[in-house]
Parts: sequence; structure tokens; C-alpha cells
Amino acid sequence: MKEIRMVDLATQYEKIKIEINEAINEVLESTAFINGPAVRTFKENLEKHLKVHHVIPCANGTDALQLAMMALDLQPGDEVITASFTYVATAEVIALLKLTPVLVDVDEETFLIDPQKIEKAITSKTKAIVPVHLFGQCADMERIMAIANRYNLFVIEDTAQAINAEYTFSDGTVKKAGTIGHIGCTSFFPSKNLGCYGDGGAIFTNDDVLASKLRMIANHGQSIQYHHDIVGVNSRLDTIQAAILNIKLKYLNDYTKARQAAAEYYDHAFEGHPLLKIPKRTLNSTHVFHQYTLKLSPEVDRNGLKNYLAEQKIPSMIYYPIPLHKQKAYQSDRYGPGDFPISEQLAASVISLPMHTELTKEQQDFIIHHVFNFLKRYIS
Repeated sequence: MKEIRMVDLATQYEKIKIEINEAINEVLESTAFINGPAVRTFKENLEKHLKVHHVIPCANGTDALQLAMMALDLQPGDEVITASFTYVATAEVIALLKLTPVLVDVDEETFLIDPQKIEKAITSKTKAIVPVHLFGQCADMERIMAIANRYNLFVIEDTAQAINAEYTFSDGTVKKAGTIGHIGCTSFFPSKNLGCYGDGGAIFTNDDVLASKLRMIANHGQSIQYHHDIVGVNSRLDTIQAAILNIKLKYLNDYTKARQAAAEYYDHAFEGHPLLKIPKRTLNSTHVFHQYTLKLSPEVDRNGLKNYLAEQKIPSMIYYPIPLHKQKAYQSDRYGPGDFPISEQLAASVISLPMHTELTKEQQDFIIHHVFNFLKRYIS
């Protein structure tokens, strides 16, 4: 059996190696390393794929979030609501811009930001909501957009883990993750569902005015060279990464199906086990499984399981062992003991198994066998 990896980029690359190498060589021969033709081609192809009016490529997913908040003219002290159970980048950008991150708890079953908690956290200083489409499925965007409309708030979707997921509204309208709010942000980090071979990111919007401003901010605040109308930054997707993404975008639907098939195979094995819960799907969103994350019962020694799997040469990951409200950089007087019981529970009980486009059933059977083998000690 081939070595099991958390994300098997090597095998994926082998399958598209000829196309990838040709795309890279074309850039090398053109020497158009910055803003070359492949950047525009990828932008246009991704716009078509997502059915969104504007894609603005940038340097990485964290930059995408920063550019989004800068474009919305958020001011120091403005409050931005996001989830406590997520990667730090979401709150990091809020704090970096001297905005106030307001953390709220998540849903126990889906791990996604709880709209009811969002509404309770809104104050006169609240200006935006950043729902995180964690692990590969959309937050409850219909309710979140209704809340945003009611309180005149912006919505910035963090879709770094959920590109290609689809959200269905109650009227039957279907939209891709990242195209529902005022702005969507994503990352093309290599391990993402659509990943390049370095750093990369993008912003999505259907608002023409916002799109123009986002392009300016990403390009030193200029739309005409040497005319700097607003304060900007330097954030761009380099041409080689765009060329790689152009190839991989053609396979994104196939990659999504492969991840979903692997998740279903795990589900079939693990469903109903008394000591763990399989990932719950929301009613309105497809799941593209950036991660396949199990929730363990309290009596199970998670670190023991992780170490046991490692002994069998099975990688696993814990996302995220310390929720944001407990991180030193984001502690606040506004939070008290017991305010985030679900985030704390999840941080102590979840574990993610290998999930990628190249998983074989032989590998999954091996993983499943050893998860069960470890759990036997808890069943009399």
C-alpha cells in the first residue's frame, strides 16, 4: 500500500504533470512573471466557474480578507463578528486593521457560526460579519444575510476551505460559496481544494464599485500608474501560480467528487459508532470536505488516538486545539467563563483524518481498521 498522507499533492501532481509543466514552461519562456496573461485567463475562468461578476486575484487568503475590509472603509473601533472556532487568520486581519473582533460560538453539529449568536452580539458599533465556511460547507447564509440586511451590515465570506461548495436558498436559488455576501475571500494554499504550488488568494464580488476599489487597493491604491488615489497594498497572484491554477480549475469538479466519495466511504464505516460522530451536513449546503473531521466522545483519549495512528503511519490533525477566545492575542474582557462552551468542546474533541483527491479504498480501510482498533479498548 502506498504511503498515506494527510494531503497527497504528489500523486495528484503526477496525474496532471504534463499539463502543469507545459503551463509553467510557457510562463518561463514568456518571462511575464507578474500580471502575465495567465493571471487574466485564470480570473476569467474562475468568474465563469463561480458565476460571479468579479474575481480579484491576490497574494494569499489572509490578504484577501484584509483587502475586503479595507475596501469596505471599516474604521478603527468598528466591530466585526466572526466565529471563535476557526483558524486565526480570520480574526488576525480584523485586529491588524485596528477593528474589534467580536467572537461568537458555533453550532455543535456543523461546527459553523451560529446565526442566533451573531444577532445577540450585534451592537451600535457592529459593521460586518465574517462567516467561515469551515471544513468545506457553507454557514447558514440565508439567515446571516437576513440579519445583515436587518442591521445594515456587510458580509465577508471566508471560503478558504469551501471553494466549489453550493448553497441552496429556500426559493431554490443556488449560489457558490463566496458569491453570496458582499465579498468572498479564498486561499489557494497548496493543501486547499483548489491549491497552487505556492501562495495565492482571491476575492469575489458582484458589486462593480467594490471590485474597482479592491483592484486599486491590491495595486498600491492606483488604477492609473503613479496616480495613487487611496492607500493600498501590494498583493498579487504571480503568473506561475495562476498558470497552475488554470490547469487545476479544470479538474475542480472531479476533485470535489473524489473528496465527497471518500467522505461517504468514511461515513459508511463510522456512522452509528457510540464513541464518535461523523461530520454533519447542513440542509442547505453541499460539502466539499476540505477536512473530514470526527467528533470523539469525552472518554476517548484524543491524543492517544492520534499517537496510535501515527505509530501505524497514519497522519491525523487537530483543527483547532485552542479556540480564538482563549488565544492570548484575542482575549477580551467582553468574554467570560462559559461563553463559548461549544467551541471549547470541539477544540477538545475533534480529530481530522486524511482527506484528499487521491485516497484509495485500501488506504481508507487501513485507516478505518485502526481507528476501530484503538476504540475497542473503550468498549467492554
